[in-house]
Amino acid sequence: MGRGRQKAKATRQARDMKYFSPATDLSALERELGKNRGHSATIPSPVEVPYESDYSDYEDKYSDEDDEDDQRRIS
Repeated sequence: MGRGRQKAKATRQARDMKYFSPATDLSALERELGKNRGHSATIPSPVEVPYESDYSDYEDKYSDEDDEDDQRRIS
């Protein structure tokens, strides 16, 4: 028929979906979470990278004194 019946059906379907609460299997959820909890303990910790505070090796390599960009002319 017309738009009224279609709109009423859509409203009814939306209301049914909004208030629908399926039965939750809590024991299955507990088993699934229990697997993850035990599994997370076996993950190795990340390897720590030692902090390097001495940058003297890089100072000579990346110094600005010998840049070619300083000597070029901009026209």
